[in-house]
Amino acid sequence: QVQVAESGGGLRQAGGSLRLSCTASGRTFSRLVMAWFRQAPGNEREFVATCNWLGYNPTYADSVKGRFTISRDNYKGTLTLQMNSLKPDDTAVYYCAAFSDRKTGADYSDPKSYDYWGQGTQVTVSS
Repeated sequence: QVQVAESGGGLRQAGGSLRLSCTASGRTFSRLVMAWFRQAPGNEREFVATCNWLGYNPTYADSVKGRFTISRDNYKGTLTLQMNSLKPDDTAVYYCAAFSDRKTGADYSDPKSYDYWGQGTQVTVSS
C-alpha cells in the first residue's frame, strides 16, 4: 500500500506564494505517476499539474499555467508544487495523488486514474 501525505498549505493574500510538498512511501517513488489536484467547496476535484517520472514535461491546468511549477525529486521522494501569484480562485484543498507506472492508458488529468491520495492540505487566498 502506498501512503501519500501533503504539507505546506496555509493562508496567503492575493499575489503571495506557497510551496506544497508531497511524500509517498510504500513503493519505489520513481515508479509512481504523481500529480496535484484541488477541490474547492461545491466543486469537483480538478487537475492542477503533473510531470513525468524524471520531473520533465510538466503539464498544467490552464488556470495555473505561468504561476505554478511542479517538480519531483526521486532521491528525496518528494513532489513539490510552487505556487506564485496566488489568486482567491486558487482557494481549495490541494491533494497529491499517485498510481503505479504499470498502469497503462490512464488519463493523467482524470482523478479516477489515481489509486492513492493524501488527505489534502488547505490553501486559502484572501483578496
